[in-house]
Amino acid sequence: MSRARYSPRALALDALVLAVVAAGAFWLARRAGGGLVYRWNWAVIPQFLAYAGADGSWHAGRLLTGLAATIRLSLWSGLLALVLGTGAGLMRVSPRLLWRLCGGAYVNSVRNAPTIVLIFLFSYFLGGPLIAALGLDAALARLPLGGLGEALLGPAGQLPAFLTAIATLGLIEGAYMAEIVRAGVAGIASGQWDAASALGFSRPRTLAHVILPQAFRHMLPAMAGQFVSLVKDSAIVSVISIPELTFQAQELVSATYRSFEVWTLVLALYLALNLPCSMAARRLELRLARADRCGGAHACRH
Repeated sequence: MSRARYSPRALALDALVLAVVAAGAFWLARRAGGGLVYRWNWAVIPQFLAYAGADGSWHAGRLLTGLAATIRLSLWSGLLALVLGTGAGLMRVSPRLLWRLCGGAYVNSVRNAPTIVLIFLFSYFLGGPLIAALGLDAALARLPLGGLGEALLGPAGQLPAFLTAIATLGLIEGAYMAEIVRAGVAGIASGQWDAASALGFSRPRTLAHVILPQAFRHMLPAMAGQFVSLVKDSAIVSVISIPELTFQAQELVSATYRSFEVWTLVLALYLALNLPCSMAARRLELRLARADRCGGAHACRH
């Protein structure tokens, strides 16, 4: 793949624009910080990441514990959103009117409602009462998860709230995944359907063996980008007291009044989590675009 070439004049103009932006940002920071009376104290921050116990062993601090909860929440919610989004997206392109109406009702209801309202609705009025009515809260609290179970699902005592948060985020993000799936399936040429029908394939077999393999190839970059968005959106479940990274940061700020230090570190942790995902999504997008231009995944040489 040929690399773009830039003229020296364009490079000089880009450098000038970056210098002006950097100078403006520095000036704004100086003006904002001029009237701010605040004593920075980074010495108290390391204990929020990791600390040594009385026996000398190291333990994860509240921020690392919250980061681990964010990762677990994002992974399970992303998996649920993929399943729900694929099902709803296929319903949206179904030849049956009932399926199209059901898929459209789900997608439009979720996408056109405020996320925080859905969080409260699902958790307080649906998730919690439903789990209690089925007796799942007591059963889940007694589960002997063990080391691997806690690494995947968190502490047993927090499992009911954690599962409610997974279901809530999965339902919300699934609506956005559904539109990605719908667009991917709709983008496949109608000749593919006709060819599969001529070979005697039923519609489910056509979807499974012909349409979805091609559609997922084009949907992968958008799905990867949606997963990055899911990691950021997971912070909103802090409003229902899920002990993920943002919730732990709020608790620490309330206890220590180290607002700037804590939130700066939380920003760095989110960037460390999201930037590799964004770079991987971008690399995947470029790789697939390159394969399409070359007429096949193995047609181009590095």
